[in-house]
Amino acid sequence: MSTTHQAATESQPQPKSVLDGFSVFGPREGFSPQISLLVSQLDWMRRIVLTRLHDLTQEDLDWLPSPDGNTIGALLLHLAATETYYQFNTLEGLPWPTTSPETKERFGPAMRLGDVGRKLVKGNDLSFYRDALAEVREKTLAELRKRDDDWLMAVDEGWAWGPTNNWCKWFHVCEHESHHLGQIDLHFKALRSRG
Repeated sequence: MSTTHQAATESQPQPKSVLDGFSVFGPREGFSPQISLLVSQLDWMRRIVLTRLHDLTQEDLDWLPSPDGNTIGALLLHLAATETYYQFNTLEGLPWPTTSPETKERFGPAMRLGDVGRKLVKGNDLSFYRDALAEVREKTLAELRKRDDDWLMAVDEGWAWGPTNNWCKWFHVCEHESHHLGQIDLHFKALRSRG
């Protein structure tokens, strides 16, 4: 390669990874030290989910892989629903699964999935699901900025699976996205094989 060509190549913008800035876990401006680590995890997992959503049609989002399965659209709205329910529990201190009537109307079918989700979560385009995920995450991050590491470590002695702190609850939100991302990936594989 000539020196001129090499210099020109080096000066051109290089493609960035979808994870640029997301793969270094640690301090995040506006967050306490431990909450920064949690936010790093939440951001990384959400970025991975979003990389899967390019060019999905409404038909793709509503496609059922099996009669008792869930659609990609329902799974995406389920992620937003779950995060919202954890907001009520950890940020507002309400017992699980207490939410507002508006939340039950908006997210109830996606939270339950199954027959109700198959019947009611459909007919939406990709922006509907992306917007729901972004709106819910924006609220989560705004509220986490107001809290400190003592809040993150606070233990709920009455939690369903035993004493559990807020960090574990929010890690579960992250892990939950990973779990359903596996299902979404299987859907993509099946969609591609349909031809």
